[in-house]
Amino acid sequence: MSDIGSEEFEEEAGPYLGEYEGDRNEEGERHGYGKATLPNGDTYEGQYEHGKRHGSGTYRFKNGARYIGEYIKGKKHGQGTFIYPDGSKYEGSWVDDQRHGYGVYFYVNGDTFEGEWQNHQRHGQGTYTYKETGSKYVGTWVNGKPDGAGEMVHLNHRYQGSFMAGHPSGPGKYIFDIGCEQHGEYIAVEQAAGGEEEEEPMMVTIPKWKAGKITPITLRAVQEPEEPAESAEGETAPEEAEGEKPAEQTEGATEEEPAAEEAAAEEGDAEAEEPTEGEGGDEAPAEEPAAEAEEGGEN
Repeated sequence: MSDIGSEEFEEEAGPYLGEYEGDRNEEGERHGYGKATLPNGDTYEGQYEHGKRHGSGTYRFKNGARYIGEYIKGKKHGQGTFIYPDGSKYEGSWVDDQRHGYGVYFYVNGDTFEGEWQNHQRHGQGTYTYKETGSKYVGTWVNGKPDGAGEMVHLNHRYQGSFMAGHPSGPGKYIFDIGCEQHGEYIAVEQAAGGEEEEEPMMVTIPKWKAGKITPITLRAVQEPEEPAESAEGETAPEEAEGEKPAEQTEGATEEEPAAEEAAAEEGDAEAEEPTEGEGGDEAPAEEPAAEAEEGGEN
């Protein structure tokens, strides 16, 4: 459900607009601070301007939801917090009654999304964190789904690459904490969905990981330059005083992690299909959680 609906009753012309107690202007409009009880049982307490909610206020829905924040000309606009009937919550920016701008959504299952919104959907840069597994997707979102450059971070490995419509797509790589990385690509594969008894099973497209080679991650040690030696009287050592340059330092030795074959053996089936990880795996939410689908609950 949307965040709008019952709030509009207060603006409709009619014989009964509900009860109101508060300030009015010379024209008799609600203007200033006031408290209103709408015909459907919702209540509002806050600022008015020329008969419309304008400024800071609190709107309480009879189903238990509530909005605490800013209004402009009767619509949620600015900074505000919306608490939904199921306990989920959004804190952030609103534009024209829509979640729009930067905000944080706390889902009823403990997951969180922090980032940019547009027209009520996750859109732009953001991070979705799964409470159950600790995994998180960090990257670009389009119309509520991961789309574009992103990274899926798990407990002991992470995937970096491109996403499309909520799924990994195209070239990318897995980076493992044991010190190696695997390059490859996700390709779209069609497979039948549904039971074997169906005469014409529906075909769905899923991403399939095509593994490439595993390579070790090498680290180069950095050695700090030594200070010039000084004599007891604080003078520079003879060879430096005579204009000679100190002996050049050798570069730090390259320090390699375990060989690729050894790392692959430790990882086990790393070259097989994509690792699965609880809810969502390497796929960020393909759709809005159920908690958000019922948001607002307004009549």
